[in-house]
Amino acid sequence: MPEISRRAAAVAPFLAMDVMAAAAARDRAGAATVHMEVGQPSAPAPRPVIEAARAVLESGRVPYTEALGMHALRERIAQHYRETYGVAVESERVVVTTGSSAGFILAFLSLFDAGARVAVPQPGYPAYRSILSALDLVPAPMVLRDEARYAPTAAALRATHAAAPLAGVLVMSPANPSGTVIVPERLGELCAAARGLGLPFVSDEIYHGLSYGVPTATALQFDPDAVVINSFSKYYCMTGWRIGWMVVPAGLVRAVERLAQNLYISAPYLSQVAALAAFDAREELDAVRDGYARNRAILLDAFPGLGLGRTHPADGAFYLYADVANLTNDATAFCRRMLDEAGVAATPGLDFDPAEGAHHVRFSFAGSEAECREAVTRLKGWLTG
Repeated sequence: MPEISRRAAAVAPFLAMDVMAAAAARDRAGAATVHMEVGQPSAPAPRPVIEAARAVLESGRVPYTEALGMHALRERIAQHYRETYGVAVESERVVVTTGSSAGFILAFLSLFDAGARVAVPQPGYPAYRSILSALDLVPAPMVLRDEARYAPTAAALRATHAAAPLAGVLVMSPANPSGTVIVPERLGELCAAARGLGLPFVSDEIYHGLSYGVPTATALQFDPDAVVINSFSKYYCMTGWRIGWMVVPAGLVRAVERLAQNLYISAPYLSQVAALAAFDAREELDAVRDGYARNRAILLDAFPGLGLGRTHPADGAFYLYADVANLTNDATAFCRRMLDEAGVAATPGLDFDPAEGAHHVRFSFAGSEAECREAVTRLKGWLTG
């Protein structure tokens, strides 16, 4: 039996996926589950996406593309930045990736050498820490505070760098798990602070398009050399298609291309063609987002009466990150009981925050309105009797 590598041993389990597996086993046993554990839209990919993919399959040819992606898709993504943010992005700086996950790997490998410390938000998406650790990089937690609405600040970045020198910083807005949006002014301050410290700035923007009355900005509005990572998974409802993109500085393009050629060859052609069509589905996708807004309102209205009233800002994305300290100090056990006894699957906070996550639970409201109402009914019966 071969020994597990040190890198593999250093990677923590992704608890959301573990909960998903347990919930799926429950479903297979015939016990209906309300799924609020994974950040996955319940809506199907929009009609233009399906039609474009069907046309490709009927042609019978699904080839490789250039490692940086189809020229037409890169051009359309660049157009998206002009139309949405008023930012001029050359298509040559756009890299099409196999989901945002590949984008993080390409960004980290092209920017940092082994041992480099990279600031990441805490609480934050757990794969940041795991990918960095697997690449022999060091995730440096930038602790988010209530007084800053659980958003990273320039002061927090400077403090993290002062504690031990950083090689770069990654932020996310709208955020997972908190739903917090970094308002444009604060994002500009963060970009300026990173520049002042000489740190590459990586901005995870995969939940752009999903915000509720709070303006979102791209880091490219404040730092043309920022590395921006985005995806068709969330707003565009294309999780399983595994297709995303990066915008990188011109000087980084060739390095990223060489890595992509060797690690991935190219993102899937079928998904690239489908992604190009996704830009023609705004009306359909905005209607899905409006459904999330209704779900968000249902949960925000109901949770206080269930003892789940202390939540982080839910400005965007499709999560409520609830403080359950009044109910438990072991969110993992709490989520296990909630699944077994109430049939509601949610993710324990230790996935997102190794320090404080033991009394937090993340609930995804990316499902249907009926599912959210059913979750409230089940939780009410379970928590309040």
